[in-house]
Amino acid sequence: MKKIKAVIPAAGFGTRFLPLTKAQPKEMLPVVNKPTIQWVIEEAVDAGITEIAIITGTHKQAIENHFKPIEKLEKALEKAGKIKELGEIRKVNELANLEFIIQEEQKGLGHAILCAEDFVGDNPFAVLLGDTICTGNPNCTKGLVDIFTNKKASIFSVEEIKPEETHRYGIVSGKEIERGLMLVDDLVEKPDSKEAPSLLGIQGRYIFTPDLFDYQRSIKRGAGGEIQLTDAIRLMLSDYPVAGYLYEGKKFDCGSKEGYVNAITYLAKDILDN
Repeated sequence: MKKIKAVIPAAGFGTRFLPLTKAQPKEMLPVVNKPTIQWVIEEAVDAGITEIAIITGTHKQAIENHFKPIEKLEKALEKAGKIKELGEIRKVNELANLEFIIQEEQKGLGHAILCAEDFVGDNPFAVLLGDTICTGNPNCTKGLVDIFTNKKASIFSVEEIKPEETHRYGIVSGKEIERGLMLVDDLVEKPDSKEAPSLLGIQGRYIFTPDLFDYQRSIKRGAGGEIQLTDAIRLMLSDYPVAGYLYEGKKFDCGSKEGYVNAITYLAKDILDN
């Protein structure tokens, strides 16, 4: 099987966090000791994925700067004898093989993924939302990689949600084929609770075969006036099996104020206790 690559969409405007995100990318908001997107990249790396494309915008240069070496800083730390700090920032520089791709216009998650088509080629690829942190053992992406390696079918993680939350998620339905694993038969993007086919929401972690691009290219603007990934997956269902993985770890939507505060509270305790 070809190597799995990863795509991290991170080009949005972060409107749920304005005015803080007017100049500061939401993916760069600090969660304890590192920015949100570094947590996401480390999750991919821990799952064995080292070829990663970050879909960004011209207004988000700070993301690229964070992962580039800063020679002046390194020399200053070395001169001051701050060897531990020097080691930490060098780890950031060497986390993975990163490629930055500009999404010229923010047309939605589906369009962001299309921007990575040349990068992905004919490899399977993971998608990790750049403002969402998942924790657990195995981590969410590693769990998906293990299932994908066995089943050879596109798959994404889901979580149980409340009825009043359906308008924030892609909602799925399907038939359980193993404990914690379902064969998906329908998806709806951000439906009203009365129209939701279930209370299982997509978490923001996926692995696809490259066939997805054929369907994503044919999708027109949908919910919210954006080109939706959910619509492409739904179209793909008619030709290929797609699985849903009920992930039992924790997920934090750091693009929302509540999720961001909860992430800091939970992860700070974990880090300080260790």
